[in-house]
Amino acid sequence: MKKLAVLLLCVLFTLGVAAQQKKTITGVVVDAAGNYPLPSAQVVIRETKQTAATDIAGRFVFTIPLDSFTVRVQYLGYQPAEKRFSIHDGSFIIPLHTLQTPLSEVVVTGYAGKRENRVVTAMASKTTRSVSFAVAPPPPRYNTNDYSPINENGFFQVKNKPLSTFSADVDRASYSQVRQMLNRGLLPPADAVRVEELINYFDYAYPAPVNSDPVAIHTDMTACPWNKDHLLARVALQGKKVPVNDLPASNLVFLLDVSGSMDADNKLPLVKQAFKVLVQQLRPQDRVAIVVYAGAAGLILPPTSGAHKTKIIDALENLSAGGSTAGGQGIRLAYATAMKHFIPKGNNRVILATDGDFNVGPSSDGELQRIIEQEREKGIFLSVLGFGMGNYKDNKLETLADKGNGNYAYIDNYEEARRTFVTEFGGTLFTIAKDVKLQVEFNPKFVRAYRLVGYENRLLNDEDFNDDKKDAGDMGAGHTVTALYEIVPVTAPMPRGSTVDPLKYQETRPVRNTGAAEHEAFTVKMRYKAPDGNKSRLLEKVQSTRATAITQSPEDLRLAAAVAQFGMLLRNSEFSGSANYDGIIALAAGAKGQDPEGYRAEFIQLVKKAKLLQEAVAVK
Repeated sequence: MKKLAVLLLCVLFTLGVAAQQKKTITGVVVDAAGNYPLPSAQVVIRETKQTAATDIAGRFVFTIPLDSFTVRVQYLGYQPAEKRFSIHDGSFIIPLHTLQTPLSEVVVTGYAGKRENRVVTAMASKTTRSVSFAVAPPPPRYNTNDYSPINENGFFQVKNKPLSTFSADVDRASYSQVRQMLNRGLLPPADAVRVEELINYFDYAYPAPVNSDPVAIHTDMTACPWNKDHLLARVALQGKKVPVNDLPASNLVFLLDVSGSMDADNKLPLVKQAFKVLVQQLRPQDRVAIVVYAGAAGLILPPTSGAHKTKIIDALENLSAGGSTAGGQGIRLAYATAMKHFIPKGNNRVILATDGDFNVGPSSDGELQRIIEQEREKGIFLSVLGFGMGNYKDNKLETLADKGNGNYAYIDNYEEARRTFVTEFGGTLFTIAKDVKLQVEFNPKFVRAYRLVGYENRLLNDEDFNDDKKDAGDMGAGHTVTALYEIVPVTAPMPRGSTVDPLKYQETRPVRNTGAAEHEAFTVKMRYKAPDGNKSRLLEKVQSTRATAITQSPEDLRLAAAVAQFGMLLRNSEFSGSANYDGIIALAAGAKGQDPEGYRAEFIQLVKKAKLLQEAVAVK
């Protein structure tokens, strides 16, 4: 009887703890005078360090394990507010009051603390003066995030277009942005969802290269889980892993946006956290310089050995945000600094951290691209880290990274910073192959039509494959690339809307009689260059007609198929077929594997959130 009582008490205690851990609060941030909601306000729970941004209705949502808590809110043009709440309060409304602020002629306030004069004296007049003025209540700030439009790939008949050519992509910024939005209770806009970046966010256990080539090609094929009449083919690349001690010395320039648009808890403070993580990975032979930009640009830390971590971190800690955004000037100064201290055969790289909101000096996509392309040819690469949301310029940052022979990541939390700069340190900073292009030729004896899933902004003309002057994506040490094709076999009919009338004047060339063609589904060709090379090398891999059932396919392929379906549903794709959230959850759960970092488990939770949000939209 005593054992039963003890067991009952343990169960009640466990239930009590579980209940305490599942307290969801929903609050709203409003203008104190006009009582209208303030979207994109930055909200922080002091005790747990959780952050969120308010939605278009000024709302924020947190799940916290506390009975009482403190909420701090910041919003441009308003005084920061901090308010203590109890979980038992009937409402969580936080009014903000407009800000009385000084107007100064000082252009940059990007460096605070003891060394402030080093930047300000270079950018401000000695006769500056200040006057006070009242900032009028701004209208509600609407979402000004910018994304490049995506026109989803359709089906191509092999008899008319047997080749599919595209650039490799190791970026994963889209996944982090989708995660950030879903965690805020928002469905992402369709153009924010780049399916290939969702797929490539995850680690896949592909065999490493076994010869002198830095990249290996792998292919396989299974039944398509969202269309029973189709097949799903995978084309995968695995980059060579290089031990950290064997990596070449680095000449890094941190190019940090400290303009007024970065004055939010999920922007400049997170930038500092992220780069402090990177500094801890540096070796004595590595060098770091720091360039900041706001209304103008300045060098706040000359090239410093990785052995002097405290000095580098002190420079980061002293940063503060304010002023307009002269991103073009900052980029020029960063590249000039990198070139002045260039390391032959080393890793020469600029790492840009910004929300992409350039508004002073060279800021158009064309101007910035030309600057970066010129520097790329000198052997200085560019990596881009995006921060914040609300005025985020994803389209601009993706373009800059692509043109700069670098990668593009979106840092939405400290864990993403740790993954980027610790778990994948070599892949983030060290290029093993540049201008990586893929070309797939499909066998018309087996394949009637095909569709590349994602990679819409990475497509190349077929003739670009052999043109070594044509820029393409790059791969870092240990990086993987995964591409999926939805295949219509010759035994299945063409999807509706994917056919054209027979051509009148064209001739269909017969398939070259190789004997093996009967058993080949497609051939993959890959071209790449050495990081300091100008001539590409060619690799090939043939995929047989063998296809497994989806339940018998490797875990990695099943996960990639689940993620692809998730992306298609978020985009409301016309090609999603029978895909549904419950099926995605089941497929991903069966492919979770060991999951040492928990990313696959997190994905399943994101799918569940998206399902609830979609259901809520359907009810409305």
